Amino acid sequence: MKAQPSLILAFETSCDETSVAVIKDGNEILSNVVATQIKSHQRFGGVVPEVASRHHIEQITICLQQALAEAHVTYADLTGVAITYGPGLVGSLLVGITAAKAVAWAHQLPLIPVNHLAGHIYATNFVQPVHFPAVALVVSGGHTELVWMPAEGEFKIIGETRDDAAGETYDKIGRVLGINYPAGPTVDQWAHAGHETFQFPRAMIKEDNLDFSFSGLKSAFINTVHHADQVGTSLNKQDLAASFQAAVIDVLVTKTTEALAQYPAQEFILAGGVAANQGLRSALQKAVTAKGIPFVMAPRKLCGDNAAMIGAAGAMLQRHGAHADMSLNAEPGLEFEWQAAVPH
Repeated sequence: MKAQPSLILAFETSCDETSVAVIKDGNEILSNVVATQIKSHQRFGGVVPEVASRHHIEQITICLQQALAEAHVTYADLTGVAITYGPGLVGSLLVGITAAKAVAWAHQLPLIPVNHLAGHIYATNFVQPVHFPAVALVVSGGHTELVWMPAEGEFKIIGETRDDAAGETYDKIGRVLGINYPAGPTVDQWAHAGHETFQFPRAMIKEDNLDFSFSGLKSAFINTVHHADQVGTSLNKQDLAASFQAAVIDVLVTKTTEALAQYPAQEFILAGGVAANQGLRSALQKAVTAKGIPFVMAPRKLCGDNAAMIGAAGAMLQRHGAHADMSLNAEPGLEFEWQAAVPH
């Protein structure tokens, strides 16, 4: 008798995107509805938590109804409900968790708690299954982490940023350049039109660890622009963007190649919103494939926050029996475990 397909209803509300999806067998998108809030936050130059929460409340049921309709399924067809419970903004997370709990309770469905970063990594499942062991670099507005995955369902942090995340730094220097939030795509575009004429710092690039630091780079960039303004000097914005991006990419590529030298990996995964950056993607793919390791990333449209990735991770977690009860709460500071020592 043929097994019933897995049909996961997934919710993602960790930051400023309200998303609901229906995922079949962890690798097929039947629907993936995303209600963006970018225009609401642009006038503030970044995400305002209270505004984000209000938008989630307004959009969550609309997205739910649309996702079910587009997938041509009913609640009776579902086999589980996956929900991001961290990390993220606590108010935003709670909206999604409440909605997921309501559906799971009303229709007696398993509730599957998903780490947001696991979702980003498992977005590659829509390209090909993950081959273990694997190393992933998750780069987004709130996170920059190197993750080792020795087996399915196992995530170990081997390096992370000690201050600003890479994507956050893009937004902060973007404001100095007069670029609307989110600044990353425009900085990337300008970088390809400019030249590296400014020597910005590469913090921690030579240290004997896999951690990152971008606050010094951010400060050096802002100080360069402010000094030029004070003395009346005009700086080329494309060259500034190119110089900034070169510094970010150098650090990320260097730390990634060091991680791949220390940890066994059958593939490397680039994940998160900043994975859509053309310069970073090209540089990492060249460096990783030069080591003979397959380079994998999700389709660009799935690099940002979306519920499809939560459904993919949720299907994997359900196979391993990862269920929660109605006491599930938001964990805004949720982290993977740290890898204690380099494996031999």
